[in-house]
Amino acid sequence: MNATFWNNLYWLVKREFWEHRGGFFWAPVITGGIFLLLNLMGIITAEVLGASHGIHIGANGGLRHVIEQMDAGDMSRVGFALDIAMYSAMGLLIVVLGFVVFFYCLGALYDDRRDRSILFWKSLPISDASTVLSKVISATVLAPVIAVIVGVIAGVLQLLMVVVTLSFHGLNVWQLLGYAHPFRVLTNLVGYIPLYVLWALPAVGWLMLCSAWARSKPFLWAVALPVATGLLVTWFGIMGLFNQSPLWFWHNIVQRALFSVFPGTGSMFGLNAEGLARHSGNNFDDMGLGLMNLSNTYQLLGSPALWIGVLAGIALLAGATWFRRWRDEA
Repeated sequence: MNATFWNNLYWLVKREFWEHRGGFFWAPVITGGIFLLLNLMGIITAEVLGASHGIHIGANGGLRHVIEQMDAGDMSRVGFALDIAMYSAMGLLIVVLGFVVFFYCLGALYDDRRDRSILFWKSLPISDASTVLSKVISATVLAPVIAVIVGVIAGVLQLLMVVVTLSFHGLNVWQLLGYAHPFRVLTNLVGYIPLYVLWALPAVGWLMLCSAWARSKPFLWAVALPVATGLLVTWFGIMGLFNQSPLWFWHNIVQRALFSVFPGTGSMFGLNAEGLARHSGNNFDDMGLGLMNLSNTYQLLGSPALWIGVLAGIALLAGATWFRRWRDEA
């Protein structure tokens, strides 16, 4: 791959960002802003109601005394709570990111054919493989990176709102911040992106294949085909024609094809409570944030389901590239 290829790929990805800035950039920014606004309103409401009903948290130095008497385990629990305050900002962003990636992939190759702009792009010295690859990178790398950046900023602001509120009740801001682990939160969120790329690949491949193949209504084809097949497999299972449980098909085919674009679904496949407890021991912090720590989430790399999905995703993307090249535009 020469410098021209990488230069073309860079500008193709930049083009995707320009054309889909609303989903990639403004959707997470607005979501993060709404999250912070709702939390601020909740804090103000709690403070006003508490004052109006004579509830004074930390009166006479009660909270400060509790902090001073804490042992290492208690400090770990406080740090856990503060880390959750930072992670909570990503909760809503994860849902939004999943929907953004889902519908972006569905329209990634279909929209070019619908508005006939594909004729312009095919006139340029850019291969179909480069175009598809740029869209895969946009969906699995660019969109998550922007969401993580917004999530980290929103998480830090959320943490500051919490500790500043607690400071009104006699606690030391800097002492509370010392219990939090913002760099670990940042590392976990950024480090999860490569794993997300691998886990989301079959869903991205399936959605883009439908986008390149369907002459109309790619959403209907993308959802109806796996769901209808799942219902058929379930019916065969009820009739006793299959020895394999229909749940396997729904779990490994339908779920992977439609919902793998939502971050976090990979952890549900790769981890279980027993394995998490064995890995984390009795540490409350590790148990509480086990699904978020990279040492736990990267256990998914040892799952055959991940790599089978990667191979399936590559095959589906190859099919999407073929359809983009040969689909009749007449």
